[in-house]
Amino acid sequence: MSSFEGVLVSDPWLQSQFTQVQLRTLKSKYVSVRTQSGRVTVGDMPALFSRLKAFIDVFSENDISAMLQESTSNMDEEIDFESFLRIKSKSSGKKLAGSSSFLKASTTTFHHNINESEKNSYVQHINKHLGEDKFLKDYLPIDPSTNALFDLIKDGVLLCKLINVAVPNTIDERAINTKKSLNPWERNENHTLCLNSAKAIGCTVVNIGTQDLVESRPHLVLGLISQIVKIQLLADVNLKNTPELVELIDDNEEVEELRNLAPEKVLLKWMNFHLKKAGYTKQVTNFSSDVKDGEAYAYLLTALAPELSTPDSLQDMDPKERANMVIEQAEKLECSKYLTPSDIVEGSANLNLAFVAEIFQHRNGLTATDTTKVSYAEMMEDDDQTSREERCFRLWINSLGIPTHCNNVFEDVRNGWILLEVLDKVSPGSVNWKLATKPPIKMPFRKVENCNQVIQIGKDMHFSLVNVAGNDIVQGNKKLIIAYLWQLMRFSMLQLLRNLRSHSSEGKEITDADILQWANEKVKKSGKTSQMESFKDKNLATGVFFLELLSAVEPRVVNWEVCRAGETDEDKKMNATYIISVARKLGCSIFLLPEDIMEVNQKMILILTASIMYWSLHRKHGGGYHAYAAPTTAPEEHAEEVADEDVATDETEETS
Repeated sequence: MSSFEGVLVSDPWLQSQFTQVQLRTLKSKYVSVRTQSGRVTVGDMPALFSRLKAFIDVFSENDISAMLQESTSNMDEEIDFESFLRIKSKSSGKKLAGSSSFLKASTTTFHHNINESEKNSYVQHINKHLGEDKFLKDYLPIDPSTNALFDLIKDGVLLCKLINVAVPNTIDERAINTKKSLNPWERNENHTLCLNSAKAIGCTVVNIGTQDLVESRPHLVLGLISQIVKIQLLADVNLKNTPELVELIDDNEEVEELRNLAPEKVLLKWMNFHLKKAGYTKQVTNFSSDVKDGEAYAYLLTALAPELSTPDSLQDMDPKERANMVIEQAEKLECSKYLTPSDIVEGSANLNLAFVAEIFQHRNGLTATDTTKVSYAEMMEDDDQTSREERCFRLWINSLGIPTHCNNVFEDVRNGWILLEVLDKVSPGSVNWKLATKPPIKMPFRKVENCNQVIQIGKDMHFSLVNVAGNDIVQGNKKLIIAYLWQLMRFSMLQLLRNLRSHSSEGKEITDADILQWANEKVKKSGKTSQMESFKDKNLATGVFFLELLSAVEPRVVNWEVCRAGETDEDKKMNATYIISVARKLGCSIFLLPEDIMEVNQKMILILTASIMYWSLHRKHGGGYHAYAAPTTAPEEHAEEVADEDVATDETEETS
């Protein structure tokens, strides 16, 4: 059976108000009503609320019904699960507010509006890039005026294919279930593969679960597609892929700063560089209000394609007319039409960013004649191993759902704040926030204080930090930063395994040797002969052991007909790519690359094995998979106890 991402909601604050046990219990109550009648309406709420202990002692079912009628005129309006949770969260005290205000606040809006322009643009993008796909060509092109996009999302294939368009070879398409008619498990596997792969390319999917994709909830689907498209369009907006960007800076000292900027910031810097050359006096700081009047676009296109027009020809036009001319000129550069004149005038941030990125791809106007700066930028690039490790830890950090987004590990952790947020996520309560300083931090010693606390917490967790001080992080010591993050990731994984093992082993500490032994025993019991001597066993490079391990934990998930013997480098890469996708398809949230398996990267091999072990044990205990996060579920043995604190038992329901 395929795994799932637990019960996730789109509002991070709302998610934090409940444990996973509470969410599952409340979800089951909600789903039971929806199963019986096909949907849940405001009129169903009185019966649902009356089963919650927070309401029983205060309101009768009739009282709740009367209050709902005060707050809405349509008792037949459908209500979603999150609205139900908001009402529950507002009633968390022993005694409610004494009025219906808490109900009114939660029942006024049940539906999320979607941006039709964005939907139309993404549909055009999908039609353009996937129109010739062997599987999808029978379903494309999609008509943007209909909801066909959301119907096509439900089997999970389209989003997996779109991820591969954004970052080629992220998903081994041999792992995608592409039958014409998928059963629920196969469909769920595709969605699980999609979400874990989306994390692996940098999408934020903390508040999206497989059920959201099965139901194709429009606002969440469009939000995910928007992130995937954005990653594709910004792929070359960096020094590594476009070294000509050094033309934007004045001296070598600014190279490191440019390397560490988020792609959106680089795009703005590029835009302002050309605007200044074209005589535009304003500074563009966003892709919304600053481009609404279309003037910046007029100057930008003049700078990049003077043969098309001059900004003077657009001076006397009203914004809508000017926006229309801008789009016509961009089309002459063969830029995709991601937005309409109305989107420019209304300041649609996502679509304007896509539009500028498309212009950058077709004509960036950079020459980078200064070979010295180009050479310096190339010299500043990390070696392949360091770059891969930075990528892995950055993606892992962002997958945890902490408030601060990490763009570059080596730069962003230097003030200590992100590391403190990660520590608080992995080990809740470990951070003394009274002693921490939130960015922006002007005083250097405050950064050192933050990093000193990071080091002290690491020592409390028994990390190996001999002769390491907070100032080493502030100074950006890459070797020490990587070493710290590796120990933190390993601690998180082992903690999750220890929590699962606590059911039968009284919380016994999990060691690397335990993980190694579990994997070997699992493969042996399945009738296979492969064994792993250690996490640096060179025989692991073939991939055969991990294929057998994955097959051992879920026999039907590996298609042996597409696997290779692993004797050549090509075979090894094919197997490694397939292993990663199959593991993600099961539910493992992993960030390694095929090269990590082929080269037997000891750290990544350990995490891969531990992730498969965690998924297997978690499924055995009846739970979903949420990799590398601080435990969000109470132990299953206490599930009933926790649930009883919030939800009335069947016996209570009968007596009430």
